Amino acid sequence: MEKITRRKFIGTLGAGVAAMSLGSACSSKQEEEITEIEGTMTYREGPRGDKVSILGYGAMRFPNVVPTDFSSDLDQDTINELVDYALEHGVNYFDTAPVYSRARSETAVGIALSRHPRSSYFVATKLSNFNDPSREASMNMYQNSFKSLQTDHIDYYLLHAIGDDYAGFDRRFVENGMLEFLLKEREAGRIRNLGFSFHGSPAAFEKYVNMHGQYHWDFVQIQMNYQDWNHSDECNASYMYGELVKRKIPVVIMEPLLGGGLSKLPLPLSKALRQRDPERSVASWAFRFVGSYPGVLTVLSGMTYMAHLKDNLKSFSPLVPLTEEEKNFLFDIAYKKKNYDFVPCTTCQYCMPCPYGINIPGIFSHYNSAVIADCVPLNNQEPGYAKARRQFLKSYLKEIEYDRAADHCIGCGTCLSKCPQKIKIPERLRKISDYVEKLRRENW
Repeated sequence: MEKITRRKFIGTLGAGVAAMSLGSACSSKQEEEITEIEGTMTYREGPRGDKVSILGYGAMRFPNVVPTDFSSDLDQDTINELVDYALEHGVNYFDTAPVYSRARSETAVGIALSRHPRSSYFVATKLSNFNDPSREASMNMYQNSFKSLQTDHIDYYLLHAIGDDYAGFDRRFVENGMLEFLLKEREAGRIRNLGFSFHGSPAAFEKYVNMHGQYHWDFVQIQMNYQDWNHSDECNASYMYGELVKRKIPVVIMEPLLGGGLSKLPLPLSKALRQRDPERSVASWAFRFVGSYPGVLTVLSGMTYMAHLKDNLKSFSPLVPLTEEEKNFLFDIAYKKKNYDFVPCTTCQYCMPCPYGINIPGIFSHYNSAVIADCVPLNNQEPGYAKARRQFLKSYLKEIEYDRAADHCIGCGTCLSKCPQKIKIPERLRKISDYVEKLRRENW
């Protein structure tokens, strides 16, 4: 494994942690370089003949007024600018949910989109009734989505994040009568397409996709990327995609970058991608991979910055599908990536807020940035170790507030059932806490 010098590590870690924690897909330099989108957007045909942009705008990671503070207000002016630019360049699918961005995403999407003709975009949202599946609460959530989005119909409506909890599915959608109600709403046209988003095992996926005969799913949203295609312990993307294609159900893709992880690869791997095609970003490879499968209707990307949006537009305007040889090249990258000790966090923030105030996604993003630099754990016999140790601690203490650090985790496990990636969060936090404490105790 190629090693980065300690000097490079210090510079990379110190300067890059904040940007990495937000899932940045390209640098400010790239933002300056990508000034024009020369081609035109690629479109796929939707279940009712819709002409859907293959690049969809995911509203889970909208920018905050304070970029490093997930709890700060959303930056509506920037959101408006991003949405305007996306529409101008052919993006017409916008995905949100009542729980995204601390329950503020739908309102922000509604404000931004309502400034444009309703016929110029498709909006997708979800029934995110995790905490209170009662009929009353679920109905309120459904009706509030129309108000927040400022619309009289929802183009793509999803049962949000179903998985291995079959009893939970029944409580959230069957016993309260909500699924029956949503089917009637589809008949009435207030919902144009009905589907679900999935986080779970292949066995559970088979159960829900087999309900197609009963409910006629118009589309299904799955996690798919070249890491999860064949090299994931939790997500068998190739199986799920194949099952949907067999049933002719359009596929919506979430996490094509695995929470930004496939745009911020360890240096030896990102170097290999850039050498293969210097004109494309590392993230572009991941987007082109999922777009290359014809059953994919649209690929969602949480584009926090204009740099993200411009780079992704370049990837899909138009889409140039990967060859089989290029796919195999990416599978080799995925295999090598498994040798690195990443926390598979996508910064979705479903685990937040932590009842004890711990900044779970921030801690994992900081740790992963050090993994990218190939410096965890550090060998204390190597030259420059003491300086690198100080810099790691300095950046950790700067990015993670003292009372929100990993050592404050008491292992209550509240976060475990909320994590769609099935991360053993308390265990990983304890590991990071022990590592930080080890560095603190060393007197070098």
